Amino acid sequence: MKKSLDEHAARFDELAGEYDENKSDEYRACASLVVEHAAPEADDTGSPRARTRSARTDVVLDLATGTGAIALALAPDTTRVVGRDISEGMLEEAKRKADEEGLENLEFDYGTFREPNYDGPVDVVTSNFALHHLSDEEKREAIDVIAALEPRRFVLGDVMFFGEPDPDEPFYSPEVDDPATVGTLADALTDAGFSLTAVERVHDQVGVLVAERPPTELEDTGEPADR
Repeated sequence: MKKSLDEHAARFDELAGEYDENKSDEYRACASLVVEHAAPEADDTGSPRARTRSARTDVVLDLATGTGAIALALAPDTTRVVGRDISEGMLEEAKRKADEEGLENLEFDYGTFREPNYDGPVDVVTSNFALHHLSDEEKREAIDVIAALEPRRFVLGDVMFFGEPDPDEPFYSPEVDDPATVGTLADALTDAGFSLTAVERVHDQVGVLVAERPPTELEDTGEPADR
């Protein structure tokens, strides 16, 4: 990580009020894909696990939730969304928007990728445009922590390199960001026990990865897993 957590938090506290207004088309496309892949209807195939999704019983953990764009979009179709972020300013914006929309199944609080500050059940983990702040080793540690929560799916939208990175492109700042290649992220997900099931390329340096955890025997037969 090129800056400390406190430095990143302070930077995003300053940006919180105008954060939503200054996003690129690629950022918005990435966020839309994260929501699409995380939504309960995404895999309604009739299997026991898909029926659980269509019944809208998912618990979603949205890491680096920011002003809550992903969390608020998923809330109407899920049982609960838990948002975690390091910036109090961002969290306040997320809470304000949830109140304005009358959404009561959201919880926002402080948490990081490697210490999410959450130990309840998790069906889906999401994150958009944040993991690239960590070094490659820190990304691996974060993915291991996410895997230990035993989600069915992890949907990651982020700055990531599909080819040789061009430092003049607008999607990352070398002084504060440390994006990984798609291959590095794929290897980390696989090593943590996930299977990579979709790769969405938004831009040469922006994409969405969808990773799934193989179901346990109980989940595969439709029986409730012991959480």
